[in-house]
Formats: sequence, C-alpha cells, structure tokens
Amino acid sequence: MISREDFVEINALARAGVYQKDIAAQLGVSTKTVSRALQRGDAPKGEWKKRGTKLDAYHKQVDELMSLGVSNAMVVLREIQRAGYDGGITMLRMYMTPKRTLQRASTRATVRFETEPGRQMQSDWGTHRTVVKGIETVVHFCVNTLGYSRRFHFWCTTSQDAEHTYEGIVRAFEYFGGITEEVLVDNQKAAVLRPRGPAGEGAVFNPRFVDLAACYGFEPHACRPYRARTKGKDERMVGYVKHNFFERYREFESLTHMNQLAEQWLREEADRRFHRTVQEVVAERFERERPALQPLPKGRYDTAYQQMRMVDASAMIEVNGSRYSVPGRLAQQSVRIRITLDGELFVYEVSGTEAMQPVAMHRLAGRGGMQVIVEEHHAELWSRAMGEKASVAARELTVYEEMLA
Repeated sequence: MISREDFVEINALARAGVYQKDIAAQLGVSTKTVSRALQRGDAPKGEWKKRGTKLDAYHKQVDELMSLGVSNAMVVLREIQRAGYDGGITMLRMYMTPKRTLQRASTRATVRFETEPGRQMQSDWGTHRTVVKGIETVVHFCVNTLGYSRRFHFWCTTSQDAEHTYEGIVRAFEYFGGITEEVLVDNQKAAVLRPRGPAGEGAVFNPRFVDLAACYGFEPHACRPYRARTKGKDERMVGYVKHNFFERYREFESLTHMNQLAEQWLREEADRRFHRTVQEVVAERFERERPALQPLPKGRYDTAYQQMRMVDASAMIEVNGSRYSVPGRLAQQSVRIRITLDGELFVYEVSGTEAMQPVAMHRLAGRGGMQVIVEEHHAELWSRAMGEKASVAARELTVYEEMLA
C-alpha cells in the first residue's frame, strides 16, 4: 500500500512522461500498484511501509551530485562507493533515470539565458579546506566557465585578491586557447569598484581590470547586485569542483601538485562529462566554440603586484616585514617594485621604463623579520665609509693642538 506522498510523486512523474515501470522501481513497488494508483486518482486508505534498499542512505548524496550537473551514473557510483555504498549500478540507474526526466522537464519550463559560441566567459571564486604538505589548509580556486560549451578551467592558489583574479582569467584563456568577447564577473573589488546601479547606471571597474580587458580585447561585464542567477553557470561549476575534484583528491604535496592534478582531472573527466542542460558532451560542444574564440595576444599580461618603496639610508627596502638590499646609489630614493605571484621580487629605478632591466632581484623570504643582502649592492657604501675612516686616521695630532690653542 502506498502513502499519499507516494501518490503525489507517482502522479508528478507520470505527468512528466516517466514510464510506470521506472516509477515503480524508484518507489520500490510493483508496476500494478502504480497503474492502480493512477486509475484510482488517489492514494488508498490504510498504512503501508515501503521496503528499504541499500541505496536509501545515499539518496541525499546522489541528489546533490545530480543538482550539480553530474548525470553519469558511473561517476555517481564511484562517489557513493567511497561513502560506503556496496550495492550495484542497476539500482542506482533506476533511481537516477526518473530524476533526470524531471530535471529535463523543469529545464524546459525555465527560460534560460544561452550565449552564442565565443560570446561570454563567467568568472568566480570558491574556497575549500584540504590538506597540503600534511597541514590542513584553506585553498582558494578561480573558476572560469565558457557560456556556450560549459567547458571550464580552475586554478588553485592562496588568495583571491585582484592580482590572483587576473592570473586566473589569463590562465583560463591560455587553457582554452582563445578569448571570449566578454567576461562576466562578480562585484568583488578586484574587478568592480562600484556595481551597477538600480536606475541602470553602469558599473565602475578596477583600472587594472580595464587594462587586462584592453590587453586581451574582451568587454568587461558585472553581475547585477543580488542576482546570483546571472552567473549561475559558473557558480554551479564551483560546487562541481568541490564535490568532485576535492572529493577524489584529498591530500596534496603542494599547490603546484594540486594544479597539475586539476588540469589532468579537467581533461580526463570534466571535459568528457555529458552536460544534461545542453544534452551534449562538453569537449565535443567546445570544438564548435573553439573557432569563435579570439586569438591570444603576443604578450602576456603582467599580473604581478606593482608598488612604490622608499630606500632607506642603508640602501634597504621593506617588503612584507622583511628587508632587502638595493644598489647603494639608490639610498634615500624612491624605487618601483614588482612582486610576481611566484614570490620573486624585482626592483626598478623610478626613472626607468617598462623595458628597463631591474636593478635588484630577490626571492621573497618565507617569513617576516628577515634581512636579504647582496654584498655587491652595498660595496659603494662600504667603500665610502672606509674612505671616510681612512681620512680620519691620516690626520696629524698637530691639527688638534692648533684647535686647542
């Protein structure tokens, strides 16, 4: 005997076009029970307890994976087996099939915003707690998704500031082998200084983000405030990365190791997935989008930190709590510094041009309070100091006698 809740589900599945045998398999009842319920138009009176299956305890996990766009039963099976499921794939497929049908019916009932090939890339950030070098670490990852093909790229790092945001976008373009006409971003300060106004006022973008757009030839766009669905394709991929990549790989030797595994996983799994919304394998759909992408520029955009520093009297500058040497002739002058995302420090004279060679190069210290000195930087200062000392030592004592007379 079925409950009234079961009848409501039977009726909804039947309206969506699900076969009665599939409805019966999902509810754990006979096909005749489903047929009689539909003929009767209501649930029978009385009590009935549905027989449980090995899959019951994993329904929530399966539903979450399907909501993230994972429709491949083998992928889902592998994930729930890690959680302890010891049943077969047939039972899983019987559970997933009617849900796919309902999702497709829901998709048809919703007006979706679809972009043309090469039109748009959506950019967003996610965070995840994992283990790096045996230490529990919060990792930030930048996800960039092509609006047409749903192919995406993600890059893991230590921060989601402006410089890392630009680096994530550049790496995505390089991974795709081309550039979209526009990039849609969230309203984080790395890209948007002031969001779009309620009366239609345009967003005010970060100047460096505008420089990035000019270098790569795309048009920057910002989401409407409090309109998360505007960038839904990319936000779904953030969840997909969390519940798939970080479920498969739980420990890493380093961020470099993590990103190597990420690109391998993207090519071997994410690109090969069957996307239920577009009803196509992502990699195959991307091949139609590839010709619509704009070519990469000849020169790569410099995503490094750019700052100014004052050199002290001992020809040292302070960066992140540590001190680094520069040539002695620059003592008490302003210099321009450039810090790459890999931790390399370059120092330039203010009067120099962009093409000019740096006057000093250092590897950033691993912690604050350090002093990093290149001896030749201070050779001139030492020479000057020793010259003054020698000059004092060479004076005759009669000089002092004359001063006292």
